[in-house]
Amino acid sequence: MARRASVALCIGVALGASACGGMLDAGRDKPHGLLPVDERNPVILDNDQSSDNWVGEQALLLANSGGPPIAGIIASASSYWPVARDNAAGWTRLVTAARASGLKNIPEVTTSDGLPLERPADGQIDSTTGNQSAGGRLIVELSRQWSLPWRPVVVLACAQLTTVADAYLQDPSVVDRVVVVAVLGAYAAPNGIMSGPNGDLDPWADWIVAQRFRYVQVSAYYAQLGDVTAAELPSLPQNALGAWMAEKQPDVFEIPQASDQIAVLSVALPTFAVAVQRVSPDTSVAFDSMQGPPLRPDVAGNAWIVTQIAAPLAKSRLWDMLLDPRTYGR
Repeated sequence: MARRASVALCIGVALGASACGGMLDAGRDKPHGLLPVDERNPVILDNDQSSDNWVGEQALLLANSGGPPIAGIIASASSYWPVARDNAAGWTRLVTAARASGLKNIPEVTTSDGLPLERPADGQIDSTTGNQSAGGRLIVELSRQWSLPWRPVVVLACAQLTTVADAYLQDPSVVDRVVVVAVLGAYAAPNGIMSGPNGDLDPWADWIVAQRFRYVQVSAYYAQLGDVTAAELPSLPQNALGAWMAEKQPDVFEIPQASDQIAVLSVALPTFAVAVQRVSPDTSVAFDSMQGPPLRPDVAGNAWIVTQIAAPLAKSRLWDMLLDPRTYGR
């Protein structure tokens, strides 16, 4: 009830009070970095497997260290990791370890199946048959609960965009309440491509998301194996989260394109996204069943591509949070 009262108060005075301003509120509350969202926006994390990078750990720690609050966690099926219940089991282990270590305000994991979407015969987005997935439904419901007119919910899409697109097919008005921040694709100046990783797995979902949502694509990766090295395992905190990370560390992927944590870091740390290109999807090209639409420069576009990141911040911020007793409520 307290949150509802606060939301009602802010809406009631949105036109006149500085205390409730926001990024979409006549410019009174500008974003802290180069993107249209920052650490004040609540996030929904949508991912498949939990073992190949540090996005989950970064997101949960940031939520307890001044970063974005977590509204929901979705364990989706993907073409890389097709069994959603297995993905959810890994995420549930992480959540359990984090809670046991003292981290607060961590939601339950929602398991979400859903096959890649098929382009309809007429080529119209709104003719698409959706999955009615649990993850899509959660995005719709949580965006209604958590978003404000000037502070939308961020969906951190760290897998294929099927679940996000399915949320639109369930309720098209979700685009008014959500900004998508996705880890996928490549960038070669001046254009971006919604391709691998992730963007090649459900190209029709890419087309839906790029055209309907406010969309951020993070296409700058880094060598994540340096974040937690084998030599540093004894330095991890002596709690359940530290034990989980020590067990997981050998399974983290070497390829930079697996570093999904770039999504939450781009939102949470104002200086992490160093260079950003404003773009729009080029819908004049024919649909490609192997990738989403090209992203062309457009100063008034509905999308942003992060083309350069301050990679050292990933490790430094992670270890600052891990070793700070205040992270765990002590």
